[in-house]
Amino acid sequence: MLIKGYDAGPLVAGESLLARPGFWSNYLLAMCSNGGCAERPVPEWFGDDGADTDALSEILFDPERWPVFRVPAEAGPGAVVIYRNLDGDYGTDYLLTHSGRSYVQQIASWDGDVTGTGLTWHELIRIADNPASTVEGVQDTATRLLLVLPLLSDLDVPEAASARLTSALTTIGAPQDTASSTAGHLLAHITRRSVHDPAWASPLSGSRGVIRSAGHSME
Repeated sequence: MLIKGYDAGPLVAGESLLARPGFWSNYLLAMCSNGGCAERPVPEWFGDDGADTDALSEILFDPERWPVFRVPAEAGPGAVVIYRNLDGDYGTDYLLTHSGRSYVQQIASWDGDVTGTGLTWHELIRIADNPASTVEGVQDTATRLLLVLPLLSDLDVPEAASARLTSALTTIGAPQDTASSTAGHLLAHITRRSVHDPAWASPLSGSRGVIRSAGHSME
């Protein structure tokens, strides 16, 4: 797999890892802390256990293999999530793709927290619900939504967002009796981040305020 701008990284398709125990707790657990919650986030919120989470983290953060998760869209923007496993510079990069174009744009990164530009809830839903069946990548709408969720930057998340996120979490194996509260923790963290980051703005809205972005091409 080649994405120009990541020539130093051994990129590999990561979609097969999505069904592995421990993936979602690795990917989303850190986002369950909203700063004012007395509960300590645990892998069990995602149907995982600590051993599975630790085992999969060794795969996700392997410097010799950088997992890439593709979320192509039939029309409009899609997304690519890349584990940037540089020694001493580990992080996760989020890129936007456009159907029919090789050009992709890095709009955000995770390095302990997300920096960059974000998308509204409705923009995330458009990506999640519009899979491109003729292109390699994630097709399941629940999985697509959870993969792009870290990009959410919306001061006006609709009431339906919690139910939609709860449904997505149960689809990937989160316990039904705790999925709603896990969704609440995720949304609380994200909306708190949106309030405190005035530079966070949707790159699809025509607004400015990019903290970190870069252009790449995908092959």
